[in-house]
Amino acid sequence: MSDKPKFAMYWAASCGGCEIAVLNINEKILDFDANFEVVFWPVAMDAKYKDVEAMEDGSILLTLFNGGIRTDENEHIAKLLRRKSKLLVAFGSCANEGCVPGLANFSSIKDMVDTAYSTVSTDNPGNIRPLTSYDMPEGTIHIPTLNPTLKTLDQVVDVDYYMPGCPPESHQIAAVIDLVIQVLQGKAELPPKGSVIGAGPSTVCDECQRSRNVKTITSFKRIMMTEIDPDLCLLEQGIPCNGPATRSGCNARCPTAGAQCIGCYGPAEGVVDYGARLISAFASVIDATDPNEIDRILDGIPDPAGQFYRFNLAGSLLRSSKSAWEKEKA
Repeated sequence: MSDKPKFAMYWAASCGGCEIAVLNINEKILDFDANFEVVFWPVAMDAKYKDVEAMEDGSILLTLFNGGIRTDENEHIAKLLRRKSKLLVAFGSCANEGCVPGLANFSSIKDMVDTAYSTVSTDNPGNIRPLTSYDMPEGTIHIPTLNPTLKTLDQVVDVDYYMPGCPPESHQIAAVIDLVIQVLQGKAELPPKGSVIGAGPSTVCDECQRSRNVKTITSFKRIMMTEIDPDLCLLEQGIPCNGPATRSGCNARCPTAGAQCIGCYGPAEGVVDYGARLISAFASVIDATDPNEIDRILDGIPDPAGQFYRFNLAGSLLRSSKSAWEKEKA
């Protein structure tokens, strides 16, 4: 066995983009390999849960955990890796906030399964549904079961650090790896527990170079249905841009390219509820006092739930719809 510090990475309810972002650090991966022994990374190596269970508690120095907690398997492995790891990082938007998989919290499990197995895009004439177990000649196969709602990692276990992003920017990952290596070499210290790493403390608006002038919106528009001023703030042009509530660290990549911020870096420092902050920001630029006119302008946002909680529903004060919440409570 190597005497290098041990590293693990796990993929729960997420798309796998976080793993790609790690690989995109390019030659920096060689520095990583020189300083860490990878002991558990299912997407990149053959590894079994029993191997992790056999490790001493606290024997893994650093675990990057990406993905929300949607199944009983996700929850079991989150608790296992928490026990085995000295440092557990909520890595990426899904682990931090729930991200797009967390939007399923607007629906019950039955509604989700019916959508997947009964809608027009699915060829399922036998109306087959997944089973939690199935008897095979070799033995019984057990399939992970869905929890009533998706939870963020820190709603299930204690988390040491948070690294947001969908996915985290590769240059930010490289910077964090450099810091950890310097800590191992005694050249630096870790930030306080609970810190957000690999991101900025402010908002995307503070990084954005677009000018902000008179905030008088008379309508919200889809970006593909209007001619964009290349220099003016997108929100002031009626484009629903999430920059006012979103954490900095991406160098305002989307607004710079002429696309509105959709919030993948999560809530900025001090934002208690991402959707509530956005609603306040959007309301502040509306040029109307008549309630009916305000309603007309707000109706220009075609998907308010997706606009305000695309990445953050599971980690928000709202967390889920009433139907999902009632089933979870039961």
